[in-house]
Amino acid sequence: MSVPCGILEHMFDPSMVAAVDPHADEAALIEQIAWLERVKSAASAGQARAAAALDEKRCADEAAAGVPKAAQGKGLASEVALARRDSPVRGGRHLGLAKALVHEMPHTLAALECGALSEWRATLIARESACLEVEDRRRLDAEPCADVSKLDGMGDARITAAAKEIAARLDAQAVVDRAAKAEADRTVTIRPAPDCMVYLTALLPVRQGVGVYAALKRQADTTFDDRSRGQVMADTLAERVTGRAVDEPEPVALNLVMSDQALWGQDNAPAVLEGYGPIPASLAQRLMRDAVVDKRSLATLRRLYRHPKSGSLVGMESRSRLFPKGLAAFIGVRDRTCRTPYCDAPIRHRDHAVPRNRGGPTSVLNGLGECERCNYVKEAPGWRVTAADENNTHTAEFITPTGATYRSTAPPLPGARMITVSEVEIRIGVALTDLHAA
Repeated sequence: MSVPCGILEHMFDPSMVAAVDPHADEAALIEQIAWLERVKSAASAGQARAAAALDEKRCADEAAAGVPKAAQGKGLASEVALARRDSPVRGGRHLGLAKALVHEMPHTLAALECGALSEWRATLIARESACLEVEDRRRLDAEPCADVSKLDGMGDARITAAAKEIAARLDAQAVVDRAAKAEADRTVTIRPAPDCMVYLTALLPVRQGVGVYAALKRQADTTFDDRSRGQVMADTLAERVTGRAVDEPEPVALNLVMSDQALWGQDNAPAVLEGYGPIPASLAQRLMRDAVVDKRSLATLRRLYRHPKSGSLVGMESRSRLFPKGLAAFIGVRDRTCRTPYCDAPIRHRDHAVPRNRGGPTSVLNGLGECERCNYVKEAPGWRVTAADENNTHTAEFITPTGATYRSTAPPLPGARMITVSEVEIRIGVALTDLHAA
């Protein structure tokens, strides 16, 4: 029998789980660690059941209300993500896993509930079975998980390999078809890494991916200098993609936000590089200096205004005569990433918090920077988004169809004292090693 969450919180204080006896012996502490891992798995199983039940109830209610089947449950994955304090993309994975476990993979769900599987390993099994028909998926579910003792000692790689082998044995054509379809998902992405580095990731068909890696490895095996193997492979990749030597400047368009004081070297407040995040003031100053001395570079300054107490962006001078472009630029600089809580995706849409068809104005206050997915989700039935200026800080409030409320605030701009900052739009030659050298 399930217990309503509000009642459960009064019966059980979650913080009690985190209590540790500092006088316990080593064996007891190890046992507590193992027990807590089983608790985490059981909680994941409970979340899966709750998410699947929510999906069934929402779709049934919307079907009764006459909502077309294709539109039923729209935005539900984002609700799950918010409840789990996770990104919308992961919310979709959580909801998909929940429905698969509850409706088609009872043995994997039971193994998760008893702690024999972690949520991630259950995800791996479900992922490898996704291409199968329901009956075959249930056979794959039973083979490794009906007897949980078979899972002892199996790590991520072994579990994935076992699921792949079973899937290929049950329906080889389905596996082949999925592999062929997956080639359409090939892409290249970039995301920030620590210490002014970035992760450049390529998702490729196995033949191409293995070939690229083998070529880089071969170059590293035949290069003898003071660089490490990994450095040679990274430099070779950059040189072959750009057609330039690794130490030759590469023209790159950058948007940089920094305080006036940092620009002139009067303080060390970090700057913000669009698409990356905070960078040291010294690196930002060097980018500016290079833009001035390099004839190929173009540096233009745009004044931005921040509130002296909150640090929030409150105004901008736009060089464009078209207000929508200036407003869109303002929102992009102010919000940096999607304003939906826990979603760090790049901004793709600048849209109204309160839609125009509901009377929402086209204004700085009502404008939000959002990723494409979150912008479409907030248009789903039952969602409401409002924006406000609270203590000179732009705040957005997201209310889901269940009435749950989540808030996000615009991030503060760099600099502690000045009320003006400069956005620097640079077309500049930047050596590929500059970010790390700083």
